[in-house]
Amino acid sequence: MKKIGFLSFGHWSKHPAYSTQTASDTLLQSIDLAVAAEEIGIDGAYFRVHHFANQLASPFPLLSAIGAKTRTIEIGTGVIDMRYENPLYMVEDAGAADLISEGRLQLGISRGSPEQVIDGWRYFGYELVEGETDADMGRRKALEFLEKLKGKGFAEPNPYPMFPNPPGLLRLEPHAAGLRDRIWWGAASNATAVWAAHNRMHLQSSTLKYDENGKPFHIQQAEQIRLYKAAWKEAGHPGEPRVSVSRSIFALVDDLDQYYFGQESDRADKIGFIEADKRAIFGRSYAAEPDQLVKELAQDEAIQEADTVLLTIPNTLGVDYNVHVLSAILEHVAPELGWR
Repeated sequence: MKKIGFLSFGHWSKHPAYSTQTASDTLLQSIDLAVAAEEIGIDGAYFRVHHFANQLASPFPLLSAIGAKTRTIEIGTGVIDMRYENPLYMVEDAGAADLISEGRLQLGISRGSPEQVIDGWRYFGYELVEGETDADMGRRKALEFLEKLKGKGFAEPNPYPMFPNPPGLLRLEPHAAGLRDRIWWGAASNATAVWAAHNRMHLQSSTLKYDENGKPFHIQQAEQIRLYKAAWKEAGHPGEPRVSVSRSIFALVDDLDQYYFGQESDRADKIGFIEADKRAIFGRSYAAEPDQLVKELAQDEAIQEADTVLLTIPNTLGVDYNVHVLSAILEHVAPELGWR
């Protein structure tokens, strides 16, 4: 059994074939898709976060809106770039979104990936501490976010406040009890996966990671997950960690599927560079008729190691088609693989 969610990049453009022509289209269709996905039995609605691009950015208004219109589906991100965040303000935003959804928030955070502009976080008013890299800054902010999520008082109260204060140091409000236990770290390397485990975060592993040994992507990712689980156990944390992997998976069940994805050529891993000095491996896409798809997915070692599969969706093709894509996986693929 696995949890099955969708992951939307939230693109929009004036492309004539796109159902998402504007930012408003993307936001409103994201809400509608989450509602429809819940109705068909999808477990999670997750969204990418990018800045300076025609894609979804600061996520909390969208997550809150989805939380208000749904009842059971998990709502999350994959991932929030912590280099751009004020950790304290983020605690307040996340707390509000989690309370609106009644405890269904699953926040994926990370140090972020290369963005549309050079050092975009500088435009948000942030600078590096002497001696640190931007990756260090992202991890530093993440740890501060985790600490403040605990709800412990840390701020000295004003002796002459506008409203009466409770005794002792003050914490950020609104406080969402349990949200600290639902934070995920997006790791592109084995080392950061182990770091996430030591800091009691769940693991998100996407369709790319640093190429650390030349093996096929799914094997490297499975090794990363096993290292993460061992580090969690070694740290002595209570409970079991959760692990999600992202995949582009399309069951070809009708002519429209064949038109969109039947000629899908990305059926092999690719090697590239997402940073000048970082060789990365990009996992293959899966597009086939259901019987063949089941055979191929059964060989994916990383999927076997994960408890959650996030299906990357073509959000620009509209709500109805994406509901069809998700329904096809639930009906024709998930039962055969034991995910349902």
